[in-house]
Amino acid sequence: MERHGSESPFVLGEGLLDECAGGRASAPRRIDISDPEFTYDEADPEGFRAGMFRFGAQVGARRTGTSVYELPPGQSICPYHYEHAEEEWLLVLTGTASVRTPEGVEQLGPHAVAFFPVGPDGAHQVRNDTDAIVRVLMWGEVAYPAVSVYPDSDKIGIFTGDKRDDLLVERSSGVDYYHGEGG
Repeated sequence: MERHGSESPFVLGEGLLDECAGGRASAPRRIDISDPEFTYDEADPEGFRAGMFRFGAQVGARRTGTSVYELPPGQSICPYHYEHAEEEWLLVLTGTASVRTPEGVEQLGPHAVAFFPVGPDGAHQVRNDTDAIVRVLMWGEVAYPAVSVYPDSDKIGIFTGDKRDDLLVERSSGVDYYHGEGG
């Protein structure tokens, strides 16, 4: 069986192709997330400066988004929000994450898993309220168009898969369905 060198994130599973229907199924692709290279967005404001290692696409995923986040003390991944199109999952890798949901804030330690369903019941925010680095793995569906609601700031985000058409607005900016239409 052919194996790729250590420079490649793709490794064929032992004997998997032989076990699958005539080798027609594709082998799993793997990537080591034990020491990821995180990117930080300099434009992120204080309180939301999390490092991100997004790797779903690197292993060929098209319908699942997967990222490892590194949260320095006092930082969050993103504002409190919920999704209308995508379920999300969280696995704490290291440290203790503060996870806010509609039920309140809970401290989750290493290997704890949380699930965030679609809609208001799945609202969540992941923060680091400790003095040590926290790392979490998040994954979920990738669906377009997607709508995210940010209850604390009363915003709605519409994400289309094309940044030129994405929109983030305050709910108060809503207009009537026929606004601006001739007729």
